Amino acid sequence: MRKTSTRRIEVPAMGAEDVVIDDEGFAWTGTADGSIWRVARDGAVRRVGGTGGRPLGIELYGPDRLLIADANAGLLTMSTTTGVVERLVTEVDGHRMVFCNNAAVASNGDIWFSDSSTVYPIAKWKADFVENTQTGRLLCRRADGTVEVHLDGLAFANGVALSVDESFVCVAETARRTVVRLWLSGERAGTRDLLVEDLPGYPDNIARGSDGLIWVTIASPVDPVVEAIRNRAPSVVQKVVTRVPQVLQPKPRKTVRVQAYDDAGRLVHDVDADAGSYHMVTGVREHQGEVWLGSLEEAALAVVSLPAVAV
Repeated sequence: MRKTSTRRIEVPAMGAEDVVIDDEGFAWTGTADGSIWRVARDGAVRRVGGTGGRPLGIELYGPDRLLIADANAGLLTMSTTTGVVERLVTEVDGHRMVFCNNAAVASNGDIWFSDSSTVYPIAKWKADFVENTQTGRLLCRRADGTVEVHLDGLAFANGVALSVDESFVCVAETARRTVVRLWLSGERAGTRDLLVEDLPGYPDNIARGSDGLIWVTIASPVDPVVEAIRNRAPSVVQKVVTRVPQVLQPKPRKTVRVQAYDDAGRLVHDVDADAGSYHMVTGVREHQGEVWLGSLEEAALAVVSLPAVAV
């Protein structure tokens, strides 16, 4: 696997966490200030609106709307022309969502989405990760508005994607470094297994590309110190670690890495790009042979050409 270069496209605010590409070739992303941006290939950027929260996962949702998983505000839609926001899900079973993260839309209108934690909001995501609360969930909002919990007990539920034939939905489990698969049809309907396990780092968002593959971000390689604290340290030590000043906390190595798997869980692409000008990839979208990247830590998107990175 050789290093490949990235093309950086600036946006006017920090934390372009996820990315989706529309039929006209425009990229869409959300940033830490709550803004939603339309980004052209030539770098032209237009602010369409704001969620009032912290937009994370972003999907196309019909001809004039985006679906936005907002960590603070819940599951939303936004008009791509007017910026008007509609709230779809803010509560589950009478309790406000704490950490809405990512989503995928089925052809019948069902929305599968993740809630990373029922304990800690996004501002304290490291605490949830280190303390290993295992309160993440995979949920579904049916076309009639009904909301169902299908998986719980996940170790930081993150990205969500459907298979090509929608026979299963999968969710990245960041802390366990797996992609969990829930079967929706066929003989295994209602059961779960793993599409991928033992990833080379901690997955964030995942997305099905135009190539039919499920693309998985590797936000950071495995950190032995973090693993030791999570798996072996007493809970009191875990809590103390999360209260250490930010400047003294372990820092993830700067990397740019994403992988692509087919619906059988076979690795097809492994992208390892130069992290000199971009790092901590949290969003990925393959579109017509290019791989678009988002990052929680960057005021930019990045693009990698796919032919150079086939396994």
